[in-house]
This record gives sequence, structure tokens and C-alpha cells, in this order.
Amino acid sequence: MGEHYAEDVGVESSILSFPIFDNLYKYGFTLINMQKKGAMELSMGTIVILVLAMSMLILGLVLVRTIFTGAKYNVDTMNTKVQNEINKLFVEDEKMVVYLANKKLEIKSGDDWGVAFAIKHLIEGEGGSKKFKYNVEVNMDSIDLKSSCGGLTIAEAESWIKAGKSSSMTLNPAETGHDIIRFSVPEGAPLCFIRYSITVDHPDIPGSDYVSRNFDLEIEG
Repeated sequence: MGEHYAEDVGVESSILSFPIFDNLYKYGFTLINMQKKGAMELSMGTIVILVLAMSMLILGLVLVRTIFTGAKYNVDTMNTKVQNEINKLFVEDEKMVVYLANKKLEIKSGDDWGVAFAIKHLIEGEGGSKKFKYNVEVNMDSIDLKSSCGGLTIAEAESWIKAGKSSSMTLNPAETGHDIIRFSVPEGAPLCFIRYSITVDHPDIPGSDYVSRNFDLEIEG
């Protein structure tokens, strides 16, 4: 058996000793290595493409979610669906809620926005309906506002409220009333942060507040 093996090796060596067979032998190994390298490069390229595709998909989903989440709180019409969403925000003994994510409105200059809110009649005692008057105003020191918003005055910031700055609603006990404050931020408005408040007068105690809630408006570029 050893002799046959030696003979086989000798035959292979003698064949490879011819230049043509030696070149074919080297070419075969080169071709195999090239195929392996090509397959490896193809696999790496495929992985890179998949990673990039997944990254773009995730970024796209985040962007769409952000857009639709913001649009959800920009209320144009007070319909039953919006009212039901607002009513879900009420907890026990909650007198008023503002329909904004984290009580913050992010708006670009030149855009319009509708901030929805609701007031609930929770006054105990004598029954019957009561009239709740409310007012929306800037809740910042005038000096701080001018300093942070490029000289903007309280009057200018409140002039952006085009509807719903002050009004009233008559409610029966445990009834909830809904309304919308409409903002229109002009082109060229400073990129800054403004705090507003909705204050509801107590219907039975003149000069006293029934409830007050703040929300923030941030102007983005």
C-alpha cells in the first residue's frame, strides 16, 4: 500500500512538473480563492445594505409617528372623538385639562394651531347650572419675556391668540364643557418659549379662581 501511495505521489509530482499542468493547477486555486473572496464581499455588501435599509425604516417610522402625534393635538374641530379623548384625561376631582402632550405646544412661525381644553363642574352644594368664565393670558414676567424672545411684549404674544382668548360656558353639576384656543404665530416670530395660562373664575366667589392651568408654546425654526 505504501508503494502504491508513493507511486501516486510521484505521478502527481511528475504531472505538475509540466509547465501547462502547473499553470492550470495554480489557476484552479486562484479561481477558487477569487470565488471565495467574491462570495465574502457579496455577503458583506448584503449585510451593509440590510443594515442601512433597517436604519432608514426605523427613522421613517419615528418621523411619521412624530408628525402624526403632533397633528393629533392640533385640534381644528371639536367633535365627539376629540371630546372623548379629552375626557379620558380627567382623573378624580380634576377640574380642567389641556389637550397637549406634556402640556407643550411646538409650532413653527407662520403656522396655526388649535389647543383644546375642558372644564368640569365639580362645585358641591346647591344644585343647578353655573356659568364658568375663562381667560387666556401670558404667564411670564414681561422682562423675562422680552429677554428670552427678542423684545417680544406680552401684548404681542397674546395677540397671537386669534380665538378663544376669553369666553364662558354654562355647565350642569358634573358636566364637562369643551373649547378651543386658536393660535396663529406670524412669520418671523422669534424662536423662543412662552408660557400661557387658562384661568377660570369661580362662579360663586367673585375675584377667586375656580381653576388655572399652564401650557407652554415653543416656536421652532
